[in-house]
Parts: sequence; structure tokens; C-alpha cells
Amino acid sequence: MSRRRRVTLTDVAVRAGVSATTASYILNGRSAQMRISTPTDERVRNAAAELGYRPNRSARSLRTATTTTIGVISDFVASGHYASQMLTGASAAARESDHLLMIGETEGDAALEERLIDEMLERQVDGILYATLTTRQVTVPQALLQQRVVLVNCIDPGSDLPAVLPDELQAGRTAARLMVDAGITSEVYAVGEDPTPGALSGALRLEGLRYGLEEAGGALAGVIPCDWDVVPARDAVSQWLCSGRMPRGFVCLNDRVAMGVYQALSERRLHVPDVAVVSFDGSDLATWLQPRLTSIAVPYDEMGALAMHRLVEPEGAARDLLAVATVPMVVGWGGSLPDRRAALSRLV
Repeated sequence: MSRRRRVTLTDVAVRAGVSATTASYILNGRSAQMRISTPTDERVRNAAAELGYRPNRSARSLRTATTTTIGVISDFVASGHYASQMLTGASAAARESDHLLMIGETEGDAALEERLIDEMLERQVDGILYATLTTRQVTVPQALLQQRVVLVNCIDPGSDLPAVLPDELQAGRTAARLMVDAGITSEVYAVGEDPTPGALSGALRLEGLRYGLEEAGGALAGVIPCDWDVVPARDAVSQWLCSGRMPRGFVCLNDRVAMGVYQALSERRLHVPDVAVVSFDGSDLATWLQPRLTSIAVPYDEMGALAMHRLVEPEGAARDLLAVATVPMVVGWGGSLPDRRAALSRLV
């Protein structure tokens, strides 16, 4: 069985009755620039559709020195249930700009990361998204410092690479506002302690929480340290409650911590909303708990899309902007970009 011949640009030009150059201008979106008439534009596009023409990307790569491919280097993002939303957002934005994603997951292995970076650079990707599962500070590999790179969910204090981060400081302030709106400004305790080296989420959420309560004339009463999981949170809060102290509210540093807090309260015959509970993540777990948990979502899909748009900007665009994706439910923030940089600098 003979293989069907590939439809070429010349075939389209002949069908439309124009030169191959004119057909190329039209199919590459340059009709207005080259002052090509609307009827001619339509005739070429119709011919391309009728013939089933598909551009030869390999040939275009040689002509334009681009591959329309974006590399993604991550630690555990692809396997993380919530953080995989970042890839969904980035992939949708990539399609909008006619790009494909090439994804490499390192699982925290430095040697594997180096090999993946080398392979992507050999394939001449147009840019790289460097992403982490946990919001944290990183040291970007030397091989990437001279490339077109945007950091996602991380920041490198030693470089000026643009970064897209969730606005954790605002998230903390939002948690405080939820408590204040419920009439609670005292006896509010945070639950959780981020064990990840260089992590930013916990510290920024706590700082925002403190700011928000102080702005309302209150104060954070204390922090109950524990790992960010159900059993450590349940055990820590159960032990704390046994001391006879009575909280008015708990702000949990993620939804799994909140589940442990629910269990600890139940063991002491205490319940939500008698004790208010607010959390972070916006996971499915928040909807499963009864009563339903109030949780502030991390906008991973928006972060992925924003990072992708940032990556494919024209070369002349500013490269030193720290792009911060706001958390859903938040309408702006009173601080300016320098204020946000200052808040991060205190922690990194």
C-alpha cells in the first residue's frame, strides 16, 4: 500500500491561485502586515482546509530557529495530585501560542535533573518552566541561567529569573479576615510546621495571618507545631487540648492538618463551628469533611498559565518581574510589588 503524499505549501498555493510566498504569509498570520486582501486570505485558508494541509514544523524550525516546544523541569509536580493542575494550566496556555510541552520529572535526583536539562537543551526547546511541588527557594542549575526560563512555585534568591508564586502572604491575611468576620480576634492558634528545607508557604501564611489579626486589633495566640499530615496534627492538637486550654479558632496550614484538627476536636466533644477552623489548599478533602471545611485554594492552574504566557513574551519584555498569582477569593492586595519582595526577602 503506497503512502499518501504530504500536502505541501505549493499545493495550497496552486489550489488558491497565488504564489507560494503569498500562501506562506497568510498561513503564518501575516496577511495584515503584508496588506493581503481579505478575499485572497480566505481563498488560501479554504484551500488549506480542503487539502488537509499541515505545516512542516521541522522545516519551520530550521527557518525560524524555534521548535515551538517548551520544556518543563520539575521535582514531583507531574505526580502531585494538586500541583498537576499547574501542568494543565501551562498546557492550555501552550496550545494557545501553538507550543507543545516536553515534561521531565527529576524526583529530586540532581543527576537526573542535569541529564534532563541537557536533553532539552539539545532538542533546542524555546524555553523552560522550572517548577517545584512545594513553594520554596531553590538554586537554579548553572546550565539554565543563560536560557529563557521562568520559575514556577519557587524563587532563586541568587538570580533575577522571573518567578510565578502563589500569594501566600495574602492567603494568610484572608484566613485572618475570615476569623475576624466571624467575630474572632483572640485565642486563634495556627497548626502546622513546614518541615521542607527552604519552604516558603508556611512562614508566609503565618506572617499574613499575624498581619491580618493585628490589623483588626487582635493577635495570633500561638502556633501548635506538627508535620503537615492528619495523624501528627490530631496527636499534637489532642495533647494541646488536654492541657485544658480552649481555643476560639484554629488556622491549619493545609487541609490534611485540618482533618487531624477535626478528629482531635471530636475526641474532646468539641465541634466546628463552636471552634472555628480555616485551612489552605482548597482540596477535595475540604468538601468531604463535615461540616464543610473553609479552605483557601492555591491557584496552580492559573500559575501554570501565567508562567507559560510569561515565557513566550517577546525578548524585549522586562525579565526581572516577580509575578505573583493571587489566591482565588482575594481581590488585590494593599501592598505594592516592592512590598511583596520585601516580605519574601525576610524569609529567604
